[in-house]
Amino acid sequence: MSQTDTIGIVGGGQLGRMLTEAATGLGLNVIVVDPGQNCPAAQVGAEQIVADLHDAAALKQLAERSDVITIEIEHVDTGELAALAELGKPVHPAPLTVAMIQDKFAQKQFLAKAGIAVADFVEITDEASARQALQDFGGSMLLKTRFGAFDGRGNAVVRSAQELTRALDSFGDQRLYAEKFVSFQKELAVMVARSVNGETAVYPVVETIQERNICVEVLAPAEINVQARKQAETLALQVVEQLDGAGVFGIEMFLADDGDIIVNEVAPRVHNSGHYTIEGCATSQFEQHIRAITGMPLGSTELVAPAAVMINILGERDGPTAVNGQEQAEALGAAVHFYGKSPTKVDRKMGHLTVTGPDLKTARQQAEAARKIITV
Repeated sequence: MSQTDTIGIVGGGQLGRMLTEAATGLGLNVIVVDPGQNCPAAQVGAEQIVADLHDAAALKQLAERSDVITIEIEHVDTGELAALAELGKPVHPAPLTVAMIQDKFAQKQFLAKAGIAVADFVEITDEASARQALQDFGGSMLLKTRFGAFDGRGNAVVRSAQELTRALDSFGDQRLYAEKFVSFQKELAVMVARSVNGETAVYPVVETIQERNICVEVLAPAEINVQARKQAETLALQVVEQLDGAGVFGIEMFLADDGDIIVNEVAPRVHNSGHYTIEGCATSQFEQHIRAITGMPLGSTELVAPAAVMINILGERDGPTAVNGQEQAEALGAAVHFYGKSPTKVDRKMGHLTVTGPDLKTARQQAEAARKIITV
């Protein structure tokens, strides 16, 4: 690949911010398209084109001024991305990959066709098909929107006819599908990088702790047996081998009660479950993504300490952002990252902190003590 000087990113939120920090650390320039004035990425050195993520003229300008284009969010106009790729500008991951992943039902179909283990699923076309699915799935299922869901929005657990009626009413005319409810021991995630040269690198298998369908904590490495770890790593690589384009991909999984591992969802980008890698691994997921899309050699994914724990800093109120307790948390050994977002909103991801330590118990105690000090 020819020399890359400028990375173009569609989206300038917290992931764009951390990608910008990684890219500038590698001596590269960054331009982002984002609608928010002084977006998180712009605060750390990215040049910003202030425009909607779907603005064709802004995306064309981004392409003209960048050597390679990537995304920090999958809710983008893949048709516009494909048009940029057709102009000869590298776009990673491939627009077709992003388009497939955007549609959660199509994603499940794709994975199942590739022989990847997933929960049983079915398209929901009307109330009758929803009631039939609930019956077929033994009386409990997840009803999900096919498009636009994130951080728990667009999902509903259904365990009765009454809950089904409420869920269908709440989703209105959105396109839906259903999944059989999987009883699981742990939720797992694996970040996998693949470069434009075909080189791959797999990060440690981590456990993700969810509340209200939002990731609140990540434990690295996951406390699972060797067999489960190898199965998760193999499965994650198999998924990424099916996808077109370069970059870092987040593969979310369940360790089912019966010991099997099945894939839940795929993210075509750096991911919340990989934030611990900034302090926890030799190469962060953000640096790795930049390396992957520019053709640089991939870095080591080894943990730099026996354990790392990441806790998300979620908004606990609605109002102006007011950061307190960062220095005290850092004095306890936590690396604290705030994203420069305003205002604070309940459950909005405002930042995260990471603690590395000699074992998960110690690191987790430190991380939780640090989190209690912080308000935002």
